[in-house]
Amino acid sequence: MSHPTTALSVNVNKVALVRNTRHLGIPSVTRAATLCLQAGAHGITVHPRPDQRHVRTHDVFELAELMLAWPDREYNIEGNPFHNLLDVARDVKARGLPLHQLTFVPDSEGQFTSDHGWNFPADAERLRPVIAEARALGARVSLFMDPEPAHMAAAKAVGADRVELYTEPYAAAWHSPERAAQLERYRAAAQAALDVGLGINAGHDLNRDNLGEFVRVVPGVAEVSIGHALIADALEMGYADTVRAYLACLK
Repeated sequence: MSHPTTALSVNVNKVALVRNTRHLGIPSVTRAATLCLQAGAHGITVHPRPDQRHVRTHDVFELAELMLAWPDREYNIEGNPFHNLLDVARDVKARGLPLHQLTFVPDSEGQFTSDHGWNFPADAERLRPVIAEARALGARVSLFMDPEPAHMAAAKAVGADRVELYTEPYAAAWHSPERAAQLERYRAAAQAALDVGLGINAGHDLNRDNLGEFVRVVPGVAEVSIGHALIADALEMGYADTVRAYLACLK
């Protein structure tokens, strides 16, 4: 699936996190996804962690069923392939539901949030078979990676289709003198990825302030996955206006 600009995939985990504080089923994760898709989001992302502290297994299937009505949009499930991710992916495919991309993230089971990428060459051999299994399911595979140009060829060599550049260091430097240097790190990493034939995704702490500059300077960004900042903005602006604002940043 191609888009004239960088695609926006909305991560709805934080909607589920709020819902899980009560037993009322609100706010609805599927309703949030529907409103984002109606407003023009190109896809939906979920990260079903083993402790189910936000998106839960039933959400993954309900959202996959929702995506049947949106055949021109993408469904991305992210997580650690050595925990529960591949079990969930197998079940989604066994039910005949859409699954376009699996994003492999090296987080621990109790980790607060994803905060680092895969390490090469240390992780190469254990990643190779799980990437092969994911691709056999018909899913594109993206590896969550730090912006290290030297690691991009290794990511390609183990079978990845894309890398998702972990953008928290860029976001953290936004108001500091390190901003230009951080942006150059991502530009160089993205170019290295493109040079070996990898697609480029990005995500983590991207927001309405820093997103536009990132996609202008970093070449070839096919998709950004944004959750925390987008859902926080939606509390004030509503889902539809928020999605449209992020899409405007991408243009």
